[in-house]
Amino acid sequence: MTPVKNLFNNIWQNYLEVTPSADKVHQLLSTGDELINDHVAYRTFNIAKVNIAKISAHLLNLGYKECGEYHFEAKKLYAKHFEHTDTNLPKVFISELLVEEFSPRVQAIIEKMVAGINEADINVESFLYSGTHWQVSHQEYLDLLAESEYAAWVAAWGYRANHFTVSINHLSNYDSIEAVNAAVKAGGFTLNTTGGEIKGDEAVKLEQSSTMADHVLVEFSDKTVAIPSCFYEFAKRYPMENGELYTGFVAASADKIFESTNAA
Repeated sequence: MTPVKNLFNNIWQNYLEVTPSADKVHQLLSTGDELINDHVAYRTFNIAKVNIAKISAHLLNLGYKECGEYHFEAKKLYAKHFEHTDTNLPKVFISELLVEEFSPRVQAIIEKMVAGINEADINVESFLYSGTHWQVSHQEYLDLLAESEYAAWVAAWGYRANHFTVSINHLSNYDSIEAVNAAVKAGGFTLNTTGGEIKGDEAVKLEQSSTMADHVLVEFSDKTVAIPSCFYEFAKRYPMENGELYTGFVAASADKIFESTNAA
């Protein structure tokens, strides 16, 4: 197994530990074939120690290159995506929270978390599937949640894939996002309906849908609580005028996908 495939295998196994539904959905759609992942997503903060540049360095070392950038003003996020020359390898979408745009209380909690990370750990490839490097109380989690679901998610789950994404273009048994959604729902899984089950359309060259995150127990410093973990996404891409599939992302659609980890 190549170093880059080994990395994503480790990221996938770490993701499954807190996303048991993903393995079931994977089996539902794969019919024995290997699924191609369209992209993997990460969440972080715009603090130099752990910002997009720091996280993406692991990918650049393995042949990835920086491609598009995206702004999410309402959620106070900035993002970039990265692609590999091997198009069967997943794109990677990394977003970061604009920490300075939040209250002093939220900034203090985040700064304390980041300060607790050993600098040496960040430079090791396994950082991408290392989880949390801190402990927060349940109240601190709730304080973050009151202002940013995104910040609260990172506090609880740390550095692991927020979601994997099935490439519908590479499925042998399904050729539309509607068919995939119907199969997933028939399998007993709940889809994210914010902005409709399907985000985007052929006009923007990308259709996306996703499950709602599993609820998994998290050990906070003072109590153990079941909260949303990670989810599984599905994407269908359409060809551009040059005949090649669109490889970017649509901010308006991604904005609604973020809400797959909402508690309610």
